[in-house]
Amino acid sequence: MEKLVIEGGRPLSGTVQIHGSKNAALPILAACLLADGIHVIENVPKLLDIEVMLEILRALGCRAEHADERVILDTADVNSHHIPEKLMRQMRSSIFLMGPLLARFGKVQIYQPGGCAIGSRKIDLHLRGLESLGAVIDVSADTIKCSVEKLKGEDILLDLPSVGATENIMMAAVMAEGTTTIHNAAREPEITDLQNFLNAMGADISGAGTDTIIIHGVAKLTPCLYRVIPDRIVAGTLMIAAAVTRGTITLRNMDPKYLTAVIHVLKRVGVQIRTEDDIIYVNCMNRPKPVDQIVTSPYPAFPTDLQAQMMVLLSLADGFSILKETVFDGRFKHVDELNRMGADIRQDWNSAFIRGVPRLYGTTVEATDLRAGAALVLAGLAAAGTTVVEQIQHIDRGYDRIEEIFQQLGGQIQRCALIPKV
Repeated sequence: MEKLVIEGGRPLSGTVQIHGSKNAALPILAACLLADGIHVIENVPKLLDIEVMLEILRALGCRAEHADERVILDTADVNSHHIPEKLMRQMRSSIFLMGPLLARFGKVQIYQPGGCAIGSRKIDLHLRGLESLGAVIDVSADTIKCSVEKLKGEDILLDLPSVGATENIMMAAVMAEGTTTIHNAAREPEITDLQNFLNAMGADISGAGTDTIIIHGVAKLTPCLYRVIPDRIVAGTLMIAAAVTRGTITLRNMDPKYLTAVIHVLKRVGVQIRTEDDIIYVNCMNRPKPVDQIVTSPYPAFPTDLQAQMMVLLSLADGFSILKETVFDGRFKHVDELNRMGADIRQDWNSAFIRGVPRLYGTTVEATDLRAGAALVLAGLAAAGTTVVEQIQHIDRGYDRIEEIFQQLGGQIQRCALIPKV
C-alpha cells in the first residue's frame, strides 16, 4: 500500500507530453483476440487496468509483453473462452472481452465485472446488443454465459449511447454474417480509435464519431501495428491542475478537438487557453470565476471523468457554481473529502452546489475512485500545507505515475509507503 504526500501552494509550470489513452487501449487490446498472430500496439501507458487486461489475455492463452509503452501480443495460441473470476472482478473494462471471444469461439463465460464504485453501470445494453446478433445468454447471480452458432448482422438501437456497449457490439459484429448498424451509438474519440484499429486489421466499419455506426462483416482479420491516441482525460486533468494552482503549462501530443467542451468551460472560468496543432497552452494567473451550471453528458459534452477535477477548481472560484452529474449516480464521493480540506460544497442527489473559498488546506484524504483520487491530488497541489492521499491504487488505474507527471511541472509530490495502522 502506498500514499501520495503533497506540499501545496506552488504554481505548476512547464511542458508535459500526454501518454496514451487507457480508455482507447483497453478495447483495442481486447480486439486483438479477433485475429491470430502477433499484434504490436504502441503508446500504451503503464497503468494498473492495462496490466490487469494483459493478465486476463495471458490467462486466455496469449503471450504478452509490455515495455517502453509498446505491447507485443501473440494471440495464436488462445485456448480459453473463460475469464478468471479474480481478474474479472478487478476491472470493469474486462467486459470488452465478451464480443471478441464470442466472435472467435462462439461462446464466452464471464463474471460480473468490478471496477470503480461510482454508481450503477448496468451491462444490459451489452447483453441486448449481443442477443440481437444471435447470442443466447444465460445470466446467473455471478456468471454470464453466452453462446452462438453464427453471429448475424442486425439493426441495433441503444437506449443510451453507452461507450462500452457500442464497442462490444462493434467487436462482435466485425466478422458477423451481413451488416450491423448501431443506432444511438456513443461518439467518443476512443470509439473512433477502435474503428480505425479494426479497419487496419481488415474490417469494414464506418460512422464512428457519429451516432450511427455501420459494420459490414468480413471473413477474416489480420494482426497489425497500431498507435493508440493520447488520453484526453489526462490532458483535461492537467489543464484543470494548471488553473487550480494558478500556473502556466504546455501540453504536447494532444489534439485540442477532443477537448472542445473542456476548453469552452475553462475559458468561461477565466483560464487562458491557446492551441496549435497538437499543442495546448494553458495559463491562469487569477482566481477562477464561478459558472451558473456545468452538466456532464456523453461526448462531445463535458465529460463525467473530469467532473471531480472541475469541482476542485469551482471550489476555489470567486462565487457560487452548480455542477450536475447526469452520467453516473454515485460519483460525488469526493465531496466529503474536499469539504474536509475546507471546501464549501453541498450535495443534493445529482447536483453539487459549490460556494468558492479563498483557499483549501492540506489534510489526509482517501481516494474512493480513479477520478476522485485525481481530484484530491489537484486539491492537494493547490492547498496550503501538506496533503496525504491514501488508497492511491485507484489513481494508478488511469494515470501513469501521476506523481512523476506533476514533478515535471514543479509539483512537490512524492509517493511513499503507507504504514498500516495497528
